[in-house]
Amino acid sequence: MSEDAAAQPAVTSRSVARGLGTTILARLGAVVEIVAQPLYVLMFGLAGYGLYAVLWATINLLENIFDTGMTSAMQRTVPQSASDAEAAAALRTAMIFGVGPCLIVAALIAIFAAELGPLLNVAEKDRALVTPAIQLFVWALPLWAFVEIATSAMRARMVFGAEIRLRIVWEQIMRLVFAGLFFAGGLGLKGLFIAHLCSLAITALLCVRLLRRYYSFADLGRGPLVTETARNTFWAGLSILPSNIIARLFGDAPALILNLLLPGAAGASASALFTIARKLSSVVQLVRIAFVYVMAPLAASAEREDRAQVADIYAYATRLIAAIALPLAAVLAAGSSSLLSLFGHQADVAQGAVVILLFARALEAVLGISMPVLQVVAAFRHQLTAAIFGVIVALASGWLIVGHMDELTGVTLAMSIGLVVMAGIPMVQLATAERLHPFDHQFPTVALRGLFITLAAGGLALVVSRLPDPVALPLIVVIAAAAIWSSLRFALPHADRASLGKTARKLRLV
Repeated sequence: MSEDAAAQPAVTSRSVARGLGTTILARLGAVVEIVAQPLYVLMFGLAGYGLYAVLWATINLLENIFDTGMTSAMQRTVPQSASDAEAAAALRTAMIFGVGPCLIVAALIAIFAAELGPLLNVAEKDRALVTPAIQLFVWALPLWAFVEIATSAMRARMVFGAEIRLRIVWEQIMRLVFAGLFFAGGLGLKGLFIAHLCSLAITALLCVRLLRRYYSFADLGRGPLVTETARNTFWAGLSILPSNIIARLFGDAPALILNLLLPGAAGASASALFTIARKLSSVVQLVRIAFVYVMAPLAASAEREDRAQVADIYAYATRLIAAIALPLAAVLAAGSSSLLSLFGHQADVAQGAVVILLFARALEAVLGISMPVLQVVAAFRHQLTAAIFGVIVALASGWLIVGHMDELTGVTLAMSIGLVVMAGIPMVQLATAERLHPFDHQFPTVALRGLFITLAAGGLALVVSRLPDPVALPLIVVIAAAAIWSSLRFALPHADRASLGKTARKLRLV
């Protein structure tokens, strides 16, 4: 980047599609993680995996609180930086205010681990491990904060594919390899915590190597700490922080709530079952996350040039998400009993939670692309509304629902209702305050055709799920792939398909 702001090319649907392909590959680490879950349950048991799930959920929550919103802040300030020095100032600010607090919190938790340990419900055989596990695993907090900020910094430079090696090869596959080795070495459940730390440490080292390619490390160490870019990054992070915290609460808090509601091994197992349901639903969530990662910096860049570009990519992204997420969710929900068989017969009770989460994530994906647009084009104060309303609705739903059905399904349903409400409000805000909405004249046709394909694919998957699991599982995968292809091919207009470039031609979408 030159010292003077250069003229920027127009941000179009093709810009979104180019970033989307590599970002989806980068986020396929989530799929690797899903495949790893049955192996973790097999090695460490459902209750043991539940303890790990609760501690990792806690780390995620704490990271989203004490990184002070720096991962989201860079999506706003770095694309608008006029020089390498300004971009480096944004990164420096993010590291200081994102990783620094996490280090302090990790040290405090390690000191008071013995007092915190009894708060967790675990199997009796794992009770002695709780305090040492907290003291060890809490150091994942600053490591994870560093990885999150570093990878966010690369996305802010519109380098969407740089996470591929980090998220797939190291963070997920190496974690599984380390866990298997430590388990074979007789370390038991402690080996899973060590494996997680090892994979994060390697990922953090690789992040440094990648950051050197896209940021000037010379500028990181010089210049005043307080600059206009630094101030903008700091305040942007604080403004987005509440909504970030609440979004993470929807993902991880239910595992903690279930652990607190149910005593002993039942609490640990319920946490594990919710985590399994959440991981399965993350296949659909992957669609939304990939678009969010691409849309935030592109919308910021487009907003600087022309509001009409923002409207175009907003509508395009919504059409594409609807064409992918809805048939995928329907097929996975219909085949959920076969999918849960991978986790053993104990996981059958999570089927209701899986179905609820899959459809909630699909609706969130279609509605929720509005949030990254809102974050970069609207005033900071508008970003709190959805988070506050989402939490209120979730709590009210939980108060009405939990107690009338089993805890796992009730907590999941309450969380899902709040999640959908929180995703929908930014769309309303953009429409009323910014005159931006994604439902152009092309959307009704996409929605109707996509709905027909969704119903047909879901019905076929439901029939297939009655076959023996070894036969049903590969067929469900094939039906999901065919449903997505059909939805893209027959629901989307030609221009949307053509924007996918070589991928569209190879898949015969055009």
